[in-house]
Order: sequence, then C-alpha cells, then structure tokens
Amino acid sequence: MLANRKKTVGAALAAVLLVGGATACENGDTKKDTGKAAASASASASAPAGKGAAEVTPVALLESTRKTSEEITSLRYTMSGTTPDGAVAGDVSMSLKPALAMQMKMTSPDSPGETAEIRLIDGAMYIGAEGKWLKFDLKSLDPKAAEQLDAAGKGTQNAENPGDKANALLQSKDVKLVGEETIDGQKTKHLAGTLTLDQMKTATASEDQAAKDRREKTLKDLEKQGITTMTVDMWIDESNHTKQVRTRGQGTKGATDMTIKFTDYNKPVSVTAPPADQVVDLAEMMKGSGEGSA
Repeated sequence: MLANRKKTVGAALAAVLLVGGATACENGDTKKDTGKAAASASASASAPAGKGAAEVTPVALLESTRKTSEEITSLRYTMSGTTPDGAVAGDVSMSLKPALAMQMKMTSPDSPGETAEIRLIDGAMYIGAEGKWLKFDLKSLDPKAAEQLDAAGKGTQNAENPGDKANALLQSKDVKLVGEETIDGQKTKHLAGTLTLDQMKTATASEDQAAKDRREKTLKDLEKQGITTMTVDMWIDESNHTKQVRTRGQGTKGATDMTIKFTDYNKPVSVTAPPADQVVDLAEMMKGSGEGSA
C-alpha cells in the first residue's frame, strides 16, 4: 500500500533517530555542571538587557534553555536535510502535555510529489499517503509490546523537546559560543560542540531502567549506521528557547545532515486519527493470520 513511500518514510525516521541520538544523554553527566550552570544562568538572567553578554557562558545558556523548555506544552518545527536513505523535508506539530501526540508531514526533494505522513495519537502510530493508512498499535498485541510502545512514545517526546537537546550539548567537551546570528528576524546565540557515542553511553549510567532501555536502543541504531561522533549546532533566542538545531554525523552507510527549525511554542496542537475506512490495522491483520497469538 505504501511501497512508493518507503524511502521517504525511512529517511524521515532516520533523521528523527539521529536527532534523538543527540539527546540520549539527558540526566547523565549534566548533573555535574548543574550547580555551576544554575549560578551562571541566574547571574546572566539578572543582567540588564543588552549588557553582560560577554559574561554569558555556553553552559549557563544551555542550562537556562533547559529550564525554559521544562514549561513547553507543545511545539512546531520544520526539518530538512539528508540521510543515507536520501533527502527529506517535513513539518511537525507535537503536543507534549498533557499527553503525547504528533503529526509529521514529509516530502522527498529527490522525488517531487512524493509525500507521506505519520501521526502518533492515543498510543498508536499511523503511516499514510494518498488516503491510505497503516496503523501500528502495539498495545493490542501483548503487555511487553505495550511497554515498548510507551517507551518509544516517551523517547519521541524526549527527543523532540529542545530542552533535551540543551542537555545533550552540555555533555560535549568542546561546546563553545560561535557568535550571534539572526534567524527569521529573531536574534540568537549560536553554540556548537561534538558528541561521541562513548559520552552518550556514559551518560546513561544514572538513568532509570526504562530511560536506559530506550537510550540504548537509539545508540544501537546509531552504531548500525556506523556513526561514532556527531556535531551539534544550536541557536538560542532571547527568550531562552531553541530556535534551530543542526545535527551532523558521518557513518559507514553515509552522511546525515539535518536541520530542525522551531517555529512555534506553547500553541494548541490538535492531532486526530485518520478516518477508520482508510486505515488497515496491522495488529488485526496479524491476529487474523495467527501471528499475533504467538
């Protein structure tokens, strides 16, 4: 049903994976810098507007961004770039609170007119194009699968929350303030640093088991791509919100270079399931064939 859209979907999921991999360090070594970062962030926040910019350190700026992001309830962003599976571009709307819901519309620059869409709502994922949808509802299979779906959902939430991107960049040993730049009329501070998989693995040590499981899965997927080091650039606006993130990695299967630009925060996001008569439920198909009862 969706054979002609597989490349577009695969490239988009690979892009989300890479961005998620860059955020896999949350709640790890970040704690070592929390006291220092909080104090620096507080001092920077109390400085008069237009002054004290020279005293703003990358750590303080990232910590302020992480704290601001804790209050995010929803967001919208665009994504564009290339993966080993091809070029991809898309628009994403996501609700983080009170429940996770996401709508991702994708296009393929390599194949004009080729589009696909992913929706995540009520514990189910829908992948569709041209009025035809495939539904993945792991909760209907077995309890273990339900736990995996829940972890995947939380992993998606963590991956796309820009505060977690700030946490990830805090792990970098060479994070630096590149300079000030204007993006879509907004003044931003540009930070950059590199992250290794070894740093990410170390950071998972202090996480709870559920978080550790989903982080380790992401790391394994990155290892399969042959990516050992990633370069992360962040542009943070004057409200301490992330305006843009660029993530690059070179693997044995090719290069990935993705840019995510955040366009809205904390505005209502509505995601609905596709019409029932357009949906094929994979779990029901598996049960009908006897595979779901194994």
